[in-house]
Amino acid sequence: MKNFLEFFAGGGMARIGLGPGWRCLMANDFDAMKCAAYRENFGDDDLVEADIASLGLKDLPKTRADLAWGSFPCQDLSLAGARAGFSGARSSLFFEFWRLMDALRAARRAPRIVIVENVTGLLTSNGGADFAAIVSKMAASGYRVSAMVVNASAFTPQSRPRLFIFGFGANAAPDFAARPEPDEYTPQSLLNTVDALSDDCAGAWRWIAARPFNKRNAALADLVDADAEDWRADLAERALSMMTPRQRAVIDSLKADGARHIGAAFRRVRMENGVRAQRVEARFDGLAGCLRTPAGGSSRQMLLMVEGEKVLARLMAPRETARLMGLPEDYRLPKSANQALKLCGDGVCAPVVRWISEAIVEPALGDAAAAA
Repeated sequence: MKNFLEFFAGGGMARIGLGPGWRCLMANDFDAMKCAAYRENFGDDDLVEADIASLGLKDLPKTRADLAWGSFPCQDLSLAGARAGFSGARSSLFFEFWRLMDALRAARRAPRIVIVENVTGLLTSNGGADFAAIVSKMAASGYRVSAMVVNASAFTPQSRPRLFIFGFGANAAPDFAARPEPDEYTPQSLLNTVDALSDDCAGAWRWIAARPFNKRNAALADLVDADAEDWRADLAERALSMMTPRQRAVIDSLKADGARHIGAAFRRVRMENGVRAQRVEARFDGLAGCLRTPAGGSSRQMLLMVEGEKVLARLMAPRETARLMGLPEDYRLPKSANQALKLCGDGVCAPVVRWISEAIVEPALGDAAAAA
């Protein structure tokens, strides 16, 4: 059986994505709420609740891992944040993660594959220098390095593009390919940042051949509890009053056909004629917007239902956000709505992890895991 380490584990969404063919050697997070959710779903045997900066080699499993996964914090890299990059206290925790990877390498048990995941804003953070720092660390540790943008929308009805950076050890090789043309998996920003890498980093760089095919077989409406009791006309009217004329025209066109339509919406602040205006922006393309944590008044996603002249609205429920992250119905969420929303908004989409495992990681390992 293949085994893995999961850092910044949250509620164990990478573990769910990897599936039963993988054995967790160790999971680590410092957030008490997330650790409680992890224990509730997976038990306490392999969870280490601690600040990653406090961990050393003595705290790590003695068994060599096939995979180390690290979905390190995005707050300083997100386009929605202050963009402190690796000078920020949260996203710079990547270096604590890599300190542990280097400790494992010195002890001759470096993971065969390392994957880190974060927002696509990492590509442009500090002019590409933060991305280059990750590549440099991986290359200096002997890994061949690659990266890919994968949107959760290929698997669940949520627009959630994320950057995955891969380090492949000497005995782990997926199918590599020539430099691709710009596409949704290798956007121009990724190509530009790779082109600017140092010679040493460029020598370690490879392009992964695998590409996800669209496996999504559900729309947002399929995951929403349309018969929930908390749909409200007054909330919908307030949302409509905060829409631009163009958005109102979309709602009017949906009313006209008489069918039921369910869409998702956020409150956003826009500059209009030099004045800050709060707007509600809705989409009815079968996708939800990217789930975020509930901190801040505009981040909680709203659902709109249009059916003939009737327009109703309500906030997205925690279980609905869990479905958008690909979590099973029996996954135990925190009882607090805000905590459940934070858990999901901070997580990695489980079906994306499953595809990465099946299409890239497991072929790259081949028989190496079984022979170890």
